[in-house]
Amino acid sequence: MKRLFLVLLLVGCAFAGLPGTQPAGLRDPAKKDVAMQLVSAAENSSLDWKAQYAYIEYNAEHNEKENRGYTAGIIGFTSRTGDMLDLVEFYEKRFPANGLTPFLPALKKVNGTPSREGLGEAFEIAWKAAAKAPAFREAQDHERDRVYFDPAVSRAVEDGLHELGQFIYYDAIVMHGDGDDPNSFGGIRSAALKRASPPSQGGDEVSYLHAFLDARKKAMKAEQGHQDTSRVDTMQRKLLKQGKLHLELPLAFSVYGDRYEIPERGRN
Repeated sequence: MKRLFLVLLLVGCAFAGLPGTQPAGLRDPAKKDVAMQLVSAAENSSLDWKAQYAYIEYNAEHNEKENRGYTAGIIGFTSRTGDMLDLVEFYEKRFPANGLTPFLPALKKVNGTPSREGLGEAFEIAWKAAAKAPAFREAQDHERDRVYFDPAVSRAVEDGLHELGQFIYYDAIVMHGDGDDPNSFGGIRSAALKRASPPSQGGDEVSYLHAFLDARKKAMKAEQGHQDTSRVDTMQRKLLKQGKLHLELPLAFSVYGDRYEIPERGRN
């Protein structure tokens, strides 16, 4: 019996090291839901991220600072940066001749600019109508994961980071994009690596994440539209100081002066 127990223990240890058997981390549905609530608090001043499929806004004041054109959907797809165009094209491939199809030429034309020529109120109405369809919500989920969530989590896992670190990477890619210039995710990570090593390189996780947030804050300050850094200061760094490396509930934080709490499951 002891020999059988030893064999089973060794087999279990072997399987624990196989690809696909590692902890799910932020990909766990419950943890991913927490991450989406955190992003929604910062992007939409609400923990109800599922209500944001229909969100669409052209904020003239913000456009003077950020030049992003329309911002819409669960992750803030924008008409200037191309991810909104990619989303509508993906939706068109899945469901041709949908309510957003007529706006594809205009989205292609305004891509790279803050213009809303050919879009306007008609586009806003069509977006909100499309958001009622499960297929369009699924398309938003797909593009969120493909462009932002999956790349961020994969890189964080490679760096040996737990759920909070995975979320910090995800939020950085959402705001700054997955580029290599100083104010994009790659540049922010490179700046952090000059000051600290991630766990995968033998470094301390908390120290590394503080270095990353310092670099993130500097990148935000370099952009006119991101001068308020409470997203880093009173959300992410607060959770880091509280030791919430696994994003264990409850979570209490504030963004832009608004206070939020994500309670334990089953507690209102």
